[in-house]
Amino acid sequence: MTKIGEFLRNYDIKANKYIKKGKVLFIDTNDGKYVLKQNKRDKSIYDYLNSRNFSYFPDIINNIEDEYEITKYVRQVEMPIEQKELDMISLVALLHLKTSYYKEIDNDLYKKIYEDLLNNIEYLYSYYIDIIGLIETKVFMSPSEYLLARNITKIFSTLRYLNEEIKEWYKLVEDKKKVRYAVLHNNLDVDHFIKNEDSYLVSWDKAKIDMPIFDLYKFYLKNNESNFYDIIKKYEEIYPLLDEEKKLLLILIKMPSLLEFNDNEYKNTVSIRKLLNNLDRSINIKLPNTTKDTE
Repeated sequence: MTKIGEFLRNYDIKANKYIKKGKVLFIDTNDGKYVLKQNKRDKSIYDYLNSRNFSYFPDIINNIEDEYEITKYVRQVEMPIEQKELDMISLVALLHLKTSYYKEIDNDLYKKIYEDLLNNIEYLYSYYIDIIGLIETKVFMSPSEYLLARNITKIFSTLRYLNEEIKEWYKLVEDKKKVRYAVLHNNLDVDHFIKNEDSYLVSWDKAKIDMPIFDLYKFYLKNNESNFYDIIKKYEEIYPLLDEEKKLLLILIKMPSLLEFNDNEYKNTVSIRKLLNNLDRSINIKLPNTTKDTE
């Protein structure tokens, strides 16, 4: 801690106690608490956020060139997880609203997404055909193999459904000349949201500019047991999704994952059950209706 102590003294911070949680160091001082972590800030992102009057992140009190980032500790109010998710998604919608813009594009962007999705479908289909073909040659199946064999039609029917949905999505966008971008937090989780008198998003290390739905998609991957309909409904009170954005979001959510097998039968069984549960949950997801269209 000697190096960190010397660094803190440059900012007149004298630590009484350090508490390390993951990659973050919490610092107790006589003047209050601070948070310290490796500096991975993208200055251009912060400059853009400030230019758009989005300041819902803890104040950074040291120089952008420093090895570490120091922020003041923000006290959090305890609340039910469901309410915290809704409050967080409202702030994310505000982030997207304040930072969004339309960018002129050629047809290659949407065409590449379209082709990548179809290629992924084809790869997954071939992958699971090969796996089930190998399993069916065995006289005795393992528990994980039997579980997959009994439910393989779920995977194939989902892939066939998505193949048609992707084509329908491309019909919506193939003649579009613009795409909507916004600043993405790109690491959404309730642990990265702080609520008290104000609201704050923390952990901006992965922030970037891209299509808004990718924030929602990554949140779903981490929190797929949440009530996603209510979350999107809350989000759209501030920032309505475009029709083509909503369709692409559903395609991404419903895409089966790629199973990775190993020598541990228990882990294989758990992975297959997780895949099947996700399929059952995602295929029934519906989102609030929208009639909004691209400019």
